[in-house]
Amino acid sequence: MFWYLGLMPDLASLRDRATTRWKKMAFSIASAGWRGAASHWQHYEKAYLLLAGLATGLVLSVHSVVSFDFATSLVPGWHMTIFPPYFVVGAIFAGFAMVVIVLVVVRESMDLKNLITDYHLDVMNKVILGMSCLMGYAYVMEGFTAWYSQNEYLIHMFKNVISGTYGWAGWLTISCNVLIPQLLWFRKARYSYFWMILVALAVTVGMWFERFRHHCG
Repeated sequence: MFWYLGLMPDLASLRDRATTRWKKMAFSIASAGWRGAASHWQHYEKAYLLLAGLATGLVLSVHSVVSFDFATSLVPGWHMTIFPPYFVVGAIFAGFAMVVIVLVVVRESMDLKNLITDYHLDVMNKVILGMSCLMGYAYVMEGFTAWYSQNEYLIHMFKNVISGTYGWAGWLTISCNVLIPQLLWFRKARYSYFWMILVALAVTVGMWFERFRHHCG
């Protein structure tokens, strides 16, 4: 439904440019009578806002429920109350990093600087920075929980990904997900393609190693 709503103006444009009768008919049906009138755009924006709100709630609820499935297990490092919000933060974190990479490519290759402005990229980079700080908080709480609970399995798991067999994966995860994104505190980095792509790629790699760390810890 989301992708179809966004395609309606484009399908109408293809209908108007169609050179054969059957193509014109097919695109007319697909565009649902879109003519680009002011009333059409008004309903379009309302529907888009409504679906965006529903999608946000859907994402939060789905990730929360899935994370509860992990948190109710007895696997050390997973059986923690912070796991559900951490799971949601990680999804937003990785998602925004991927979107930044795609937007930069689309913005330059299609000359859409007037549509995708520096302000949009700046705000997205601020979201990435905020999620990075929350990820850092989750890592700190993971270590605190291991120390405070004195659970031998949890302590062993935490030590294993900090100074043990998988220490390299743990520190690579912390570096990519927490340390490197701190560059975005600087306005120049948030407006520079080089730095924002560097951070986005680091987050992508860091989240991959995050999954590896939790499965091997």
